[in-house]
Amino acid sequence: MELAHSLLLNEDALAQITEAKRPVFIFEWLRFLDKVLVAANKVDVKEKQKKLVEQLTGLISSAPGPPTRKLLAKNLATLYSIGDTFTVFQTLDKCNDIIKSKDDTPAYLPTKLAAVACVGAFYEKMGRMLGSSFPDTINNLLKALKSAESQGRGEILLSLQKVLHGLGGAAASCHRDIYKNARSLLTDRSMAVRCAVAKCLLELQNEAVFMWTTELENVATLCFKALEGSNYGVRVSVSKLLGTVMATALMPKQAAVMRQNVKRATLEEVLELMATGFLRGGSGFLKSGGEMLKGGGSVSREVRVGITQAYVVFVTTLGGQWLERNFATFLSHVLDLVSHPRATQTHVEAVYSRRCVSFMLRATLGGLLGEKAQIAAGKEICQAISKQMRAVEAVVNDTSGENKAGAADVSASQHVMVCALKELGSLVQSLSATSSPLIQEPSIGLLETVTSVLLHPSMAARLAAAWCLRCVAVALPYQLTPLLDRCAERINNLKSSPEAVSGYSFAMAALLGGVHQCPLGIPHSKGKLVVSIAEDLLRTAAQNSRLSLQRTQAGWLLLGALMTLGPSLVRYHLPKMLLLWRNVFPRSQKELEAEKARGDAFTWQVTLEGRAGALCAMRSFVAHCPELLTEDVIRRLMTPIECAMTMMSHVPAIIKVHGAHLKASAAMVRLRLYDILALLPPKTYEGSFNALLRELVAEFTLTDNSANTTTSLLRSLCHYDDSVLMGSWLQETDHKSIEDQLQPNSASGSGALEHDPSSIYLRVPVGEAIPGPLPLGVSVIDASVALFGVVFPHVSFKHRLQMLDHFAECIKQAKGVRQQAVQLNIFTAVLSALKGLAENKSTLGPEEVRKSALALVMGALDNPNPILRCAAGEALGRMAQVVGEATFIARMAQYSFDKLKSARDVVSRTGHSLALGCLHRYVGGIGSGQHLKTSVSILLALAQDGSSHEVQTWALHSLALIVDSSGPMYRGYVEPTLSLVLTLLLTVPPSHTEVHQCLGRCLGALITTVGPELQGNGATISTIRSSCLVGCAIMQDHSDSLVQAAAISCLQQLHMFAPRHVNLSSLVPCLCVHLCSSHLLLRRAAVACLRQLAQREAAEVCEYAMSLARRAGDSKDNTIKLNITETGLEGVLFGMLDRETDRKLCSDIHDTLGHMLSSLAVEKLSHWLKLCKDVLAATTEVGGAVAFEVGKDEDSEKKDEMDDDIMFTALGEDDKSKPSVAPRWVTRVFAADCLCRIILLCENVDKAHFDLATARSTQAKNPKGDLLVLHLSDLIRMAFMAATDHSNQLRMAGLQALEDIIKKFASVPEPEFPGHVILEQYQANVGAALRPAFSPDTPSDITAKACQVCSTWIGSGVVSDLNDLRRVHNLLVSSLDKVQAGKGSSSQLYSESATTMEKLAVLKAWAEVYVVAMKIKKEAESKPARPVRRGEDDEDEDDLGANVLPPDSLITLVQPELPSLSRLWLAMLRDYALLTLPAEFSSQLPPDGGAFYTPETIDTARLHYRSSWAPVLHAVALWLSSTGFGAGEESEEPPSAPSRVPGLPQGSSSTTTKTFEELVKDRMHLMLGVSIEFLCFPRPEEPIEHVMSCLQALCTLLDSPYAKTHIAEDQLLAVELLNVLHRLLLTRDPPAIQLQVTAVVQETIRAALDLRQQRTSQGKEEGGEKDSQATLGEGGTTGELLPGKSLVFAAMELLVFILVRHLPHLNSRIKESPSHVPLKPQRLSEESARLVANTVSILAELPSLCSPAGSMTILPTVLFLITGVLRETAVKTADNSVPVPVSAALQGIKTIITSPLARVESTQTQWTGLVRSSLASVLEYSQPDESRPDIDEVSMLTAITLFLLSGSNEVVGVTVLQKGCMDRFRNGLNSSDPWVQARCYQLLLSVFQHSSRALSTPYIHALAPLMVEKLKAVERSRPGTAAELQAVQEGIRVLENLVGMGEEQNRVQLLALLVPTLISYLLDENAISSAPQVSKGLHEFALQNLMRIGPLYPAAFKTVIGAAPELKTCLESAIRANQASKARAASRQAQPTVQAAPTIKLKTSFF
Repeated sequence: MELAHSLLLNEDALAQITEAKRPVFIFEWLRFLDKVLVAANKVDVKEKQKKLVEQLTGLISSAPGPPTRKLLAKNLATLYSIGDTFTVFQTLDKCNDIIKSKDDTPAYLPTKLAAVACVGAFYEKMGRMLGSSFPDTINNLLKALKSAESQGRGEILLSLQKVLHGLGGAAASCHRDIYKNARSLLTDRSMAVRCAVAKCLLELQNEAVFMWTTELENVATLCFKALEGSNYGVRVSVSKLLGTVMATALMPKQAAVMRQNVKRATLEEVLELMATGFLRGGSGFLKSGGEMLKGGGSVSREVRVGITQAYVVFVTTLGGQWLERNFATFLSHVLDLVSHPRATQTHVEAVYSRRCVSFMLRATLGGLLGEKAQIAAGKEICQAISKQMRAVEAVVNDTSGENKAGAADVSASQHVMVCALKELGSLVQSLSATSSPLIQEPSIGLLETVTSVLLHPSMAARLAAAWCLRCVAVALPYQLTPLLDRCAERINNLKSSPEAVSGYSFAMAALLGGVHQCPLGIPHSKGKLVVSIAEDLLRTAAQNSRLSLQRTQAGWLLLGALMTLGPSLVRYHLPKMLLLWRNVFPRSQKELEAEKARGDAFTWQVTLEGRAGALCAMRSFVAHCPELLTEDVIRRLMTPIECAMTMMSHVPAIIKVHGAHLKASAAMVRLRLYDILALLPPKTYEGSFNALLRELVAEFTLTDNSANTTTSLLRSLCHYDDSVLMGSWLQETDHKSIEDQLQPNSASGSGALEHDPSSIYLRVPVGEAIPGPLPLGVSVIDASVALFGVVFPHVSFKHRLQMLDHFAECIKQAKGVRQQAVQLNIFTAVLSALKGLAENKSTLGPEEVRKSALALVMGALDNPNPILRCAAGEALGRMAQVVGEATFIARMAQYSFDKLKSARDVVSRTGHSLALGCLHRYVGGIGSGQHLKTSVSILLALAQDGSSHEVQTWALHSLALIVDSSGPMYRGYVEPTLSLVLTLLLTVPPSHTEVHQCLGRCLGALITTVGPELQGNGATISTIRSSCLVGCAIMQDHSDSLVQAAAISCLQQLHMFAPRHVNLSSLVPCLCVHLCSSHLLLRRAAVACLRQLAQREAAEVCEYAMSLARRAGDSKDNTIKLNITETGLEGVLFGMLDRETDRKLCSDIHDTLGHMLSSLAVEKLSHWLKLCKDVLAATTEVGGAVAFEVGKDEDSEKKDEMDDDIMFTALGEDDKSKPSVAPRWVTRVFAADCLCRIILLCENVDKAHFDLATARSTQAKNPKGDLLVLHLSDLIRMAFMAATDHSNQLRMAGLQALEDIIKKFASVPEPEFPGHVILEQYQANVGAALRPAFSPDTPSDITAKACQVCSTWIGSGVVSDLNDLRRVHNLLVSSLDKVQAGKGSSSQLYSESATTMEKLAVLKAWAEVYVVAMKIKKEAESKPARPVRRGEDDEDEDDLGANVLPPDSLITLVQPELPSLSRLWLAMLRDYALLTLPAEFSSQLPPDGGAFYTPETIDTARLHYRSSWAPVLHAVALWLSSTGFGAGEESEEPPSAPSRVPGLPQGSSSTTTKTFEELVKDRMHLMLGVSIEFLCFPRPEEPIEHVMSCLQALCTLLDSPYAKTHIAEDQLLAVELLNVLHRLLLTRDPPAIQLQVTAVVQETIRAALDLRQQRTSQGKEEGGEKDSQATLGEGGTTGELLPGKSLVFAAMELLVFILVRHLPHLNSRIKESPSHVPLKPQRLSEESARLVANTVSILAELPSLCSPAGSMTILPTVLFLITGVLRETAVKTADNSVPVPVSAALQGIKTIITSPLARVESTQTQWTGLVRSSLASVLEYSQPDESRPDIDEVSMLTAITLFLLSGSNEVVGVTVLQKGCMDRFRNGLNSSDPWVQARCYQLLLSVFQHSSRALSTPYIHALAPLMVEKLKAVERSRPGTAAELQAVQEGIRVLENLVGMGEEQNRVQLLALLVPTLISYLLDENAISSAPQVSKGLHEFALQNLMRIGPLYPAAFKTVIGAAPELKTCLESAIRANQASKARAASRQAQPTVQAAPTIKLKTSFF
């Protein structure tokens, strides 16, 4: 392939390759040329032009295939437009000659077509440059057109289109000729030709004025005729032509009008013309009047569907603003269509016409109008409805019967009503909460209008009105309850009107069905209301025969609807329901028989309807309340169901007696019966299988049914991928809802509510706007087929055989059309059964069953009906799957092989090739591996059969299935298959789109098979890869959108496996163009591909899209319709979200934008924020369809160009008249979510985004840098816009964004005003955003969210002004009043759980505020008074003081509410505690609910409690500990409902008698119970904050003395608490939690210690004996600690876990393990260090909880751990600070050694041993060691000193230990680190000064000489640093102390050591001035000391000085110099250079 990449065709290379590969080589060269010509240097091109033209024109006559000729033509045209145009006319003539040629052989055809293509391309590219040659060319083409076959006709027409496009108005002289020749071909038998004509005429109408003036009617008639018998492609093209011509006739293009004065058509004329087509079809106006009078046949459906699409094109071309202005006319016109008798000749036709009109309205109104304009349109629809309704009422009330014509009007009006109401419902639902103006404005009166239709005489209209009300309720949930009440009231008042009973019951049922879409629900009492109404209706049904039917139906309908409310509500009414169901049916066989004899036709009708209704309600119960289906309930349901089954067999006899009009009611009973049985487990009705199967089989084999009704399920049972074979079964398109009418099964697409009223309350199937049950006849067959599939797997083999034989017999008996129908139904049933078998994993049965089934299936593989062949292939595959035996599969495969080898007819070749594909699909590659080779070879041969495209399609489809299912086993066949695919792509005519689609499937499957290998570089892989790319390129250029979609998905696969080889620079632009395609599947494929690309390469994708936009802007030809503006591809995708309704597509767009956001938002912050802002700022206030305002700032001058195309539209050319629609609310919600994601992304990337000072400095350095904090005002503004919108969903998103902003920016300081934060300036905005959420009519969920934001805002500490704070605080106060108002006070709109949610949110918010307030207060108390704190900025003290909040101001705001709050909080915690009880204790729950929940809504309430209890617990703990357990308050019950508070068994009267102790006890149990329950097993989804709140609450609680006593007295409780905390540590990692846990443990241990001290002191007071000491505390006399009972044991377990977790080396087992490698101790993180320190300090306190014997049990462990911690954490730090764990360990050692236990005789020896071993361990750890160079000697020395000072001499004075200690001190003194020396001197000093001389003397003797030596040596090396100086000073200080300690007689010797040393430190006066600072310091220090020592010991001093005269002179000179310098410095007060006090202080003093 590489050889093909040259400017000239490499003819040598071409000659060398095989014949088969040449076309691919040529195509690849043309592809290369296409890219390179545009980019190449013009000079190069001109040099080689002659040769190039020769090569290209030579290719024309080499019979090129379709894709090649297209590229060839394009390249030739490009070459001429770039290079010289000298020879263009020669080439043109050459082409014309080829076209004129008389050679008609098929071999010459490709050459002719290539010439035609070249001519088209020349004119398209060069147009008028070709001068006057065009008339000849056009005539030539038209001549050829007359004699051409279909492929030629298509190509010539497309070429003519290009000629017209290139020449524009210049070709006017030929327009008429083209029109005359082309129009007759609009009814060509080839569909591809019809499409081509439509495209050609569409191009022609741009310039040919006559088409939309004089010829307008003819064009319309032609189009109507073209639509007859059309396929989807023709309908799309013709409707586009018709719609555009009509739009042009109405609003002609300016240029064309200028040239000729044209009479413009009026809107009425145009609409009248279109209506003719809709109502009369292609029969035209000139047919003889005869048929018209006879009311001749109705319009063909294809025509009607095509015209419907044309209407949409017409309106879309005219644009949104036109529609807005003319909506009233348009609406009345389309509604007239559906009221016309010709549109509604039969019921099914009427439904079809309604669907068409609904489609027109939805497609125009829903897509083209903005929200504002939609509301105006809603008004118009309301007016139309009320106008119709007035006319109907006039007829209904007209009793005299004069108005005969009126009855017809009423029946016609029902269809108008249905369309109008359906559209109104869809409109309101899509507007959601933004539609509130429509509902609220009294002048419109929407609700009155719609409810008035509930009394319409026609059922269809009543149901439509009910549906519309459901839409209103779902859009505006606050309307739900009032509407229900209103309907209930009307039903009760108008009981005697059949229409009212029926209409209002429909409405109630519809509203109940909508509840599941309203998260806030309805009050529970409404359920009771519905039940009572329904019961009343059923009871009174028999009283009045005029109303029996309606009342019966209405009663059961309401009960069925009630079931959709779910188990929590139905549970209460179940017994009553079971009773009602039992009473509808006869109790016994006898009663049944008796019943048959009684009754007339009417009573039977009522009975049957009643039973159908009862079964329907049962089905609804089983479907919606599966939780209530216990064994017992199923048993009780089975009684009426079995009775119904028995009754079915009697019905035919009853119908015989009473007339056929009962058939419908009987069918309804059967439908309901089948439906409920399909939902119940088949085991429950095993006994009735035989009778049931007889019914089912009779049903779908049409035994008693004269109509040839077919089921609609076959489509869903066949495989989705097979749709390409069934041709007529369309894939998903934008026109799906009307195209369904054209499907071949009975009544397809004629779904309507009136076919099954129960669908009004069922869930709408996914992807449908409104439920559309099919007509009863079809529904019953569908239900029977579905049930057959459920039952079949449970039937015995004998019966299976009988049924299969019976099926064969039925097919044999039937003839013609009926046979097809029976066969279709039977196949659907068999497929359903096989699917059931596969799902049940059961087998088909023995040999004879298989034989029978196989005969049935094989017979259908040769059926002429493609749908049946498909079904048979599918059944064969499913059978192979169920049988699962290799021999059986081999037999089936062999049969098809033989058949395919011999058969010549299309039918059997297609059927059996599919059979092979299906076998492989269901058995998988391994099961069918041995047949692979044969299958592939046969299918490859069939795929080359050019004579039948159908065979090719089926063979290729099967091949794709085989490739897919074989996986890697197919690898050996990839090359031959691939080369076949390429050959076919290059040769099959493009009009055979199915073949191309299957080729696409094959290519995709092959790419997957090769998979990741595609990345390789081997020769074969490169060839495979380039073949795949060529294949994709051919398909990308295909005209059919499905083929293009296949190309995109192939490229997507390739990109997944070999991303480097897919060229994004060409793929992305192609995808962008497809985004505005009119084909849904293509848009889906493009977005799916973008989604994948954006995951890896979002930046490149956006870049390529922008460059495409620039190119499209530069190039003058607007062939690329694109609307990418500066918002880029992201903007386009946001725009698509407004227009697309397809769920898959929208979710892919969301994902794509999500991926782009994740990878680009942080870098291009402003761009993304502007995008979100523009979407959110789209106001609905400005006129309807106006593009959203662009920021007024820098781009106001660009605004004019931008508005129009900020979102592209795929509509007409003239974009100026239709600005796109402002973003709809759904898109705005998405934008608000994006905003939150951007904030989160910035947080993860860089903290500078949240720091204004850093951000400003960064921006100064790099102006392009973009940080979030600089956009804060925009963020707030966006959150504010969203939070105050109409749409509730948007308000939620806005509040969420606001909360995020507050949390992230609360602590960002404002650099210009120190002490202030950046958010302060936005206080007003936040307040304003929150206020509306607290208005009384706001839904609970929004108020709840707003409470959350309020508490975050108040707690953030931003608000500094008391008044501002009060504003937000008042919102919370008002909510609190609502909470206190108690339960039943306000009128309820939503369910009780919504009220619960709101109240709990308020309490939670208050709790959070209170927690923050107490925290601030505590901090303020712990700080010193203020002036000290603000010392550094005294000067601004006065002006700041005024408006800075005093620290306790927040608490003063909360204080007044505390009494009521604390009561409510406690009540809430009690509720929560009860709700968390396991299910088995549910009997203990109070029967009438808790303080804030009702028993009915208990399940939903649990969730609300779960999200809000934690902060409340913390707040209650704070309140209890700060008020001493609420000591002051009188009674603790909430005043509003004293009896309502649970937890008091005696009732409320006894509350006052509770003692304070009991109260404390109760509250402690509540608090600890809630905490322990939660901490035992916090669900993984619980937020970490809850765990923290809970732990903090426990900590706070245990602060209070009452709680301490409580937990200390109940030791088991404390143990349980510690065990639970231990479990929590095992599951939760965050250090904050672990720290908090240690705090709780510490409080628990302290509590126990306090109790113990109390008891000890009591014991002492009572004068107890000494030995009581021995038994007090844990462990008693034996020292045994029992796990589970012992607090100490529990604590040890937990603490050891923490230590080992953070310092694994403490675990002695690790060292023993063979894999152990000694590691250097790790530096702990700060949090871990604090954690270890806390743990150690708790450990040290534990022994004092034990008795002496007990403490001996734990001391070894405790000491081992503490010394271990010391070893592991004593690591040198840079600043010589002591690590926290070390100081804790030292403190712990001291605590233990000095504990009173040391003095207990009984354990004396053991104790001594322990202390000695500990000291020994410390000595061992501190041994100098190369492996631990960074050990902190100071800490170790400190520890040793501690042992020496705290332990008595007997304990630590052992020789061995003493020697070790001295060694360590010696090492310290010899240390090279002056800091260690200094600390060593300090520690020695404390040892030397020890009170026990016995301890200190040996140390003095051993170490003093060394010290003196060290200090003497300083004279030779004076200190160079401050640290060294300090070491010397500390040493001297020790010597001085020794001098002081010595006895008088030794003093002279001692001074003789000290004084000379000091004097040696003095400098002589000459050296002083030049000496370094440190040296001077030493000099001064020595001098001062000498001057101090002299007076202290005068005698001895003199002696020493006298003994050495040189000392004396030295000292005197120094003193003199010192005095002189003092005199000098007297003027500038001298400052002492060295402080006398020691400068090092230990952070914690241990001594």
